[in-house]
Amino acid sequence: MPLDLPELASGVPLPDDAAQRRARAVLDELRPSFGRLGDLSTWLAGAQGRFPTTPLDRVRLVVFAGDHGFAQQEPSTYDTAAIVQATVRGTTTTNALAEQTGASVRVVDVAVDADGTGLPEAVVRHKVRRGSGRVDVEDALTRAEAEAAFVAGVAVADEEVDGGADLLVVGGLGVRGDISAATIAALLTGKDVPSVVGHSSPPDDRAWMRRCAAVRDAARRGRRVMAQGHDMIDLLATVGGADLAALTGFVVQSAVRRTPVVLDGLVTCAAAVVARQVNSRVPRWFVAGHRSPDPGQSALLDRLRLTPVVDFAIGLDDGFGALLAVPPLRAAADLPTSLGADETEAGSISS
Repeated sequence: MPLDLPELASGVPLPDDAAQRRARAVLDELRPSFGRLGDLSTWLAGAQGRFPTTPLDRVRLVVFAGDHGFAQQEPSTYDTAAIVQATVRGTTTTNALAEQTGASVRVVDVAVDADGTGLPEAVVRHKVRRGSGRVDVEDALTRAEAEAAFVAGVAVADEEVDGGADLLVVGGLGVRGDISAATIAALLTGKDVPSVVGHSSPPDDRAWMRRCAAVRDAARRGRRVMAQGHDMIDLLATVGGADLAALTGFVVQSAVRRTPVVLDGLVTCAAAVVARQVNSRVPRWFVAGHRSPDPGQSALLDRLRLTPVVDFAIGLDDGFGALLAVPPLRAAADLPTSLGADETEAGSISS
């Protein structure tokens, strides 16, 4: 039986409006000039369903890893399997930043083009396949594989929330996931292809034109799926990938479980916009961690109506940029208490 996305996402609640209104009133009265920090504090009040907000003590970075078929046309020195291994060992720059910000890290291999030898069972338990298909000429996944990846994301979200996470940060690892993510950006934002395809660093015009051609051809295939009235699982199977499908399931279920999510770069924002198509309430549980230099991510953020917490033009999509938003979010969570708002004064609201 096909996965029923509307039914699965029907349980997505809205953040607590009473808590948000109380947060705005109290913060404006106590110190009206905290700007964006006050906005973040208000968002957290809605997500937590209470004011004053509680500290963010259990921040968790979850990285979904999967390679993509276009890597065959444009080889990369980036070795996803090696980076997954290094992340599991705790030796990457993202691990170091996570330690500094007090976040723990989890990697989920859903489609890395390697057999997973030597990785803990928890990392490879949800593996769907080795690499997704080349989306400009073939489907990324079968319908069954896309459903399995989506369900894996749902399961991981449940595991993290049940484990006590109070803030989830998402990231993606994989070669040429930008092709699928840019295709989704073109399809779901209405932007033309060249405006959502980023340049490499250093710039390479020929490589950029190849990527534009790939996204153009993939978008044509995706439009046919959308024109036939298929759901987002079919779109992810056609032009997405296992990592994107898992990320979509993860952020949808995080919203169902009333747990706020910090988005990272292009790939995670593409999954977030797919999730928005599933249920328009889902983005109310997101905050954009940072702005990357990729134009596709900016288009996706506009679609989500999210303003990044930081803007350092970081081009990674493994959670590094999103982790930079954690200290401001911690400060936003602590702001009401630091200003002297207490439960009696603020009328703490519990959901």
